[in-house]
Amino acid sequence: MSTQEYRHIVRIIGNDIPGSRKAIVGLTQIKGIGYNFATAILDALKINTNTNIGFLSESDVQSIEKLITNPMAGNFPSWFLNRRKDIETGKNLHLLTSDIPFTLRNDIERERTTSSWRGYRHMYGLKVRGQCTRTTGRKGGAVGVAKAGKVAPAKSAEVAAAPAATATAAKPAEVKKEAPAEKKK
Repeated sequence: MSTQEYRHIVRIIGNDIPGSRKAIVGLTQIKGIGYNFATAILDALKINTNTNIGFLSESDVQSIEKLITNPMAGNFPSWFLNRRKDIETGKNLHLLTSDIPFTLRNDIERERTTSSWRGYRHMYGLKVRGQCTRTTGRKGGAVGVAKAGKVAPAKSAEVAAAPAATATAAKPAEVKKEAPAEKKK
């Protein structure tokens, strides 16, 4: 650990990371940096992955930021980046934070406007990557025949029992006939 004072919050590329986190876990809190990329960054800079991020010096934090913003400077292979051969620039890029959903929305909108097959699938909310859609991916209610169930006349039995209660004093024989019929139901 360094002799520098402990910082409770470290800001890297616009993200506040608690100083109590390990360096490798703290870097993965930045959107666009996974566990493998964080390990590669820390190994390239020769920083221990198990040190708390609050104990990193200011120069270490700046070198981490430089390597994250320009990963090609760290001699990472192009397959390690998350956007290779960008459509607009043709370069290999690594997108971070809010650039990821923004670029994704732009890609989908471009596919829709060019009327590509993927654009049609996106437009109609269908699966895009060639999955089978015969049984899965359905939206809405269940398809098929409704299951037949018992219909219990609960309210009609109570309504029929009320007039029978008033007539019990006058006709006790009829009440006895109706009682066994209700038990069968």
